[in-house]
Amino acid sequence: MTAHGKRRRQNAKATPCLPKQRSRTAKLSRVASAGDAISTITAKALQSKEFRPLRYAVDGYLAEGLTLLAGKPKIGKSWMALDFAMAVATGDVALGSVNCRRGPVLYCALEDNHRRLKRRMSQLYGDVEHWPPRLHFATEVRGLGDGLVDDLRGWIEDHRPKLVIIDTFAGVRPRSRREGYDADYAALSPLQEMAGQMGVAILVIHHLRKMQGDDPFDMISGTTGLTGAVDTAFVLARGKQGVTLYGRGREIEEMEQAVEFVGGMWKVLGDAVEVRRSVERSAILEVLEGVDEPMGPKEIAGALGWKTDNVKQLLFKMHKDGEIKKQGRGRYCAADEM
Repeated sequence: MTAHGKRRRQNAKATPCLPKQRSRTAKLSRVASAGDAISTITAKALQSKEFRPLRYAVDGYLAEGLTLLAGKPKIGKSWMALDFAMAVATGDVALGSVNCRRGPVLYCALEDNHRRLKRRMSQLYGDVEHWPPRLHFATEVRGLGDGLVDDLRGWIEDHRPKLVIIDTFAGVRPRSRREGYDADYAALSPLQEMAGQMGVAILVIHHLRKMQGDDPFDMISGTTGLTGAVDTAFVLARGKQGVTLYGRGREIEEMEQAVEFVGGMWKVLGDAVEVRRSVERSAILEVLEGVDEPMGPKEIAGALGWKTDNVKQLLFKMHKDGEIKKQGRGRYCAADEM
């Protein structure tokens, strides 16, 4: 073979390698480009950055962002939502004692009509001469995924509300064949993102499933994708010792509040543990005050239908706090009877 033929053969062998080299170069270029697209902030820069204080519509309960309130049917979720709406629109207190920031409110009452809304408002606020013009009602809206987020954005830009309520989530839930965590998260995340961008508190009313759970938040209908997508979640649940409002979120202190529904209005009674303890102590005092002789834990437990061990523990604490007095071995009487 001539020298010229050898060179042609060598060039032919080398040619197939060129596409691989170009492909590798392009891949490295894409990696570099993707790396350049990541935006970061240094810890030092973050340390000096200042943010405006978080704004609440209802102090300690409804902050700017997305909040979910879930409860079983007929427990009074809509009454609580209306209480929030009226209190914010008038600058009054909600839940009997909680301060609110005055401002416009949009209440999307999707399970009501104007007749029912007027009846409910009349029942609660009929003695008020003028119902607040800042409180706006809508009984029909488009769904999530069908334009609701854009509609709300426009309304918020025009009215600058402090609070938007959607009652209920079922009325705006996207129509999708997908199910599971990803679908639930995707349903609410656009609303959460918009609420944060526009600095408005949005409250969505939802239901609990029938099955019970050790964690109240596990009873929320759907997957944990719903609670994962919101900033704050509340559960309104009835138990043997009354109704409790459970709260958990990124911007609030975790809470278990004992609440009471009277005359269409919800009132916070205080920390659930403390309220229940107070009720239990009152029950024991009532038993001791109704007898002439000191009683033991077993007798008190029998009178109340409680477990003896629980009564023993509470009697020890009550005696320590001076609420009752001990007379003899394991016998107790009211403090004012000795």
